[in-house]
Amino acid sequence: MTMNPTIGPGSPELARKMWRTLEPYHGIIYFTPHAEAEYAKLGVLGRDGYFASRSAALGVASAELVTATFYNFHPAVVGRAIPAAWEKTTPEAILAARLRAANAVLREILGDGTESDEMAEAASLAERVARRASITGRPLFAAHASLTWPAEPHLILWHAITLLREYRGDGHIACLVACGLDGCEALVSHGSAGVEGISESVLKRSRAWPDDEWQAARDRLSARGLYEGEQLSAAGAELRARIEEMTDQAAAGAWLAISVEEAERLRALVRPWSRAIVASGSFGLR
Repeated sequence: MTMNPTIGPGSPELARKMWRTLEPYHGIIYFTPHAEAEYAKLGVLGRDGYFASRSAALGVASAELVTATFYNFHPAVVGRAIPAAWEKTTPEAILAARLRAANAVLREILGDGTESDEMAEAASLAERVARRASITGRPLFAAHASLTWPAEPHLILWHAITLLREYRGDGHIACLVACGLDGCEALVSHGSAGVEGISESVLKRSRAWPDDEWQAARDRLSARGLYEGEQLSAAGAELRARIEEMTDQAAAGAWLAISVEEAERLRALVRPWSRAIVASGSFGLR
């Protein structure tokens, strides 16, 4: 296998490549009807299931804690879901429901692939990375790292990727804080920069920010010379690029747990499954 000389053990470039390939395998849980149906059985309806299921590893968390760890959702939309969900069910029940939904959608899309030798190999590699990553300064990752691991390989892989996703997310939030962007400002700059092809309108709607607060965030960025008219200024684009680079750097340490060759093997194993998940039509933008 010919390796890119810039992709070294624990390199930012490797961290970004791994995230791009692995993300759909975890992210499908936010869009599959199986999850909504499972949460509804517990009395947690609609969008509230997202906040309850993703924060359940924290225990009976307050709306303030969930807002802080998720970072870019409007506090009011979080406050409608949390702690109301815990008046209807428990974090343990929601976590079990989430795992059932992950099992159902992965078996539905991947079929016999969930029982393959390749799945077992991928699960083993990803678990090594997730178990060895440091919890220091990573609250949402640490909460998920404390959960009991599932037994089946396709769910071990899903859980490991979930942990690594939250590990990266915690680091990304630290970068946003260090660069002085609040939750709404982060979304405005993200959408304006066209990061991952996600538009401002999608981010604004999905994170439930009202027009006046969205415009106020634009105005704050403009006052700092980071936004001009309807787009980021050169300084704003530079800051956004720096945040992405910092995020990759913050995520890189986890990948020291395996060799570059093993990481590339994991990517090769997961890539067709991620592509199948995206091609299924149920994957979207959360």
